[in-house]
Amino acid sequence: MKILHLLAAPLAALALTISASALAHGTDAPSEKISVLQDQMLKNVPGKKAMMIEVDYKPGQSSIAHRHDGTAMAYVLEGEIVSQVKGEQPITYKKGQYWYEPASSEHLVSKNASNSKPARLLVFMVLSPDEQVLIPLKN
Repeated sequence: MKILHLLAAPLAALALTISASALAHGTDAPSEKISVLQDQMLKNVPGKKAMMIEVDYKPGQSSIAHRHDGTAMAYVLEGEIVSQVKGEQPITYKKGQYWYEPASSEHLVSKNASNSKPARLLVFMVLSPDEQVLIPLKN
């Protein structure tokens, strides 16, 4: 029973994230693969949790325009990722590079820079348990 309790939060977060991504992409468009690696309440920061998420992009694949309720820090594990937050220019990050997104930033572009090679991203987020990981932007 304890194992089920420990797995409930990560599985719920993963389901919500993938559902939001799939709905925003439409049923015909393939979406990036999102894997929740960790989802833990922070004992030293009451009311907040940390999440570690891996995002896998196939060649040419991109995420929908979105925002995160929580603060996000991203690290490129493989390939190159083009990222653009509202009010800033797009930046191409290569393997080993990273960036920070304040809570509620509008992430207009997040995509694999290559049409022939995969890309992989590690995202670390801090948010409240009731905050959403990914909220699709309407336009």
